[in-house]
Order: sequence, then structure tokens, then C-alpha cells
Amino acid sequence: MTDNELPFAFGEPPLRARLRTQPEDFFVEEILGYEADGAGEHAFLRVEKRGANTDWVARELAKFAGTAPMNVGYAGMKDRHAVTRQVFTVQLPGRADPDWSAFPHADVRVESLGRHSRKIKRGALRGNRFVLVLRELDGDRAAAETRLRQIAEHGVPNYFGEQRFGLGGNNVAQARAMFGGRRVDRDKRSILLSAARSHIFNGVLAERVISGTWNAPMDGEIWSLEGSRSWFGPEPFTDTLAERLARFDIHPSGPLWGRGETPAADAAGDLERAVAARDEDLAKGLADARMDQERRALRLQPREFTWRWLDGDALEVSFGLPAGAYATTVIRELATT
Repeated sequence: MTDNELPFAFGEPPLRARLRTQPEDFFVEEILGYEADGAGEHAFLRVEKRGANTDWVARELAKFAGTAPMNVGYAGMKDRHAVTRQVFTVQLPGRADPDWSAFPHADVRVESLGRHSRKIKRGALRGNRFVLVLRELDGDRAAAETRLRQIAEHGVPNYFGEQRFGLGGNNVAQARAMFGGRRVDRDKRSILLSAARSHIFNGVLAERVISGTWNAPMDGEIWSLEGSRSWFGPEPFTDTLAERLARFDIHPSGPLWGRGETPAADAAGDLERAVAARDEDLAKGLADARMDQERRALRLQPREFTWRWLDGDALEVSFGLPAGAYATTVIRELATT
């Protein structure tokens, strides 16, 4: 199921717009949740880049520092067609930092934040802050205001974004081929396993959006804790759980498929097994790859969600998201881009 085919929580988007007409229209700032510890052999750098690929920046940092690319760390890949701000570490054992202000690329600005004792690992971040500008708007502004308030109040379905599935969504087809015996390298294998899991998850979430249960419990529900990979259940739905659900402390969850049985029971478990059975080759391939059953929240709450209308028929939207969530998943409920 492509991004355009996934059902919407609040009906068709009220706007049509252009996003990323220029890199400055898509600003992302990484939220690590920690700072440099002040000691160690890793330079701790804040890097702001415009229209540049994260891997390319990492290689250029290594070249400038006279070290191997493997000695450069970062928490996550950031959009190329954007202005992004993120932290890198560069291991410099027994060496002083070079003059980072002399980094020879005009669209990349490097600032030293001190020293750190460890290399930053992939995924080691709390989330990201986004400031997005939608231009060339077409649609009903009053309806857009209503939709913006709905997103702020209720959140959005936590779909995996189209970036997860590669150019033209081809990663799922490649995963099927891999499970059928085609050999792929290790890095590509990881990407294809993730795409297969994401496809099944999006399928479950789509069914629950259609039934109106993406933000409400089903019998046999497994609950995901906000800001955590932890989950619990199934258990009877109580007033206490209802209160926690209302304040976004917990969310209904869906499967990141793997070996063994889904922990969901009753109606929730039946739905998950039925969706996985539609893609039996993917479900079996994930189990054979010894992926464990994990969970992901079905509901996503954009944090500090604000907006303002700009001159020149444009709308600026600002919000924070936890790691692993997609800004485009939020925007798709508002505008077709």
C-alpha cells in the first residue's frame, strides 16, 4: 500500500501545496537529550548543512580531520533537500581538534561543542524539531484551520513515511526477492528487513484507521508507552488506562513483525494475523531472519504543534517528533504535496 493509498484519520486533506521549494522550507533540528561530557577523544560537533547528504558530510569531516570515515559518528540520517542541524562525533585520539571554522564547504557550518567520551551511535537521539513551510497553497483556509486543530488535539496515525520504502516504494519488492533467495549485502539487508516490517505495520494501522480504532482500544490491545519502546498488555480497559490514553501517556500499538506470535489477543490479535497473512512471504521471511516481535505506537502526537500563515500564500508549521517518526506523516493529514 503506497503512501497515497493509506487512509486519512480526518478525511481528505483540505489543502494542496508545495513543500521543499527551497531547502530552507524544510528545517530539522536534532534533539539528542544529552550534551558533550567534556572529556575523551571524540570531538563533539554541531553541524548545520544545506542541501547535503549526511553520509557525504561524515566522509568530508573525516577527510578534513585526517581520519577514517569509520571514526565519525552520527545519530541519524537527515533529509538532503533541507536545512538540518545535527551532532557528529569525530574520534581524534591524542590529537587536538582542527580549526573546524575552516571546513571547506559553504553549505556546511561546523561548530565545536567540546569533547565526548564515546562515539555517537545510530538511533541515539530523543527526537527532532521541524519547521516546515508550505507554499503555493490551494484550498479552504477555514477547513485547514480545523484540520490543524484536529492534528494538535488528536495526533495523527503513526505511519512509516514513504522514505522508508525507497524510490517508488521498491524496497518491499526487493525484500520479497531477498526472501526468495536473492543475495544482498549486509547494509541493504537491514534496509529491506525494515521495509518489510514497516509494510505490515502500515497495513495494520490502515485497517485501524478505517475502523476508527487507531487512537482507541480494541479487545486484546497491547499498549505502547509514550517516548519508549516498552509495551504492556493485554489487560482489561479500565478508567486508569482511559485517562492515560487521553493524556497521550500510552497509545494503541501495532506489530513490527518477527518470529513467534503477536502478543495482541482477541480482536486486535486477529486483525494483526489477518494483515500479516496477506503478505505471508514477508511475514515468513522476517521470522526466518530471526527478527523478534516488537511494537510501535499507532498514534503520533506532534509536540508543541504551532502554525502561522505567512505573506505570499504560505503556511509555516512547527512541531517536535520522537525518533523514528516522520514529519511527512503529519503533513499528509493537512495537505497533498
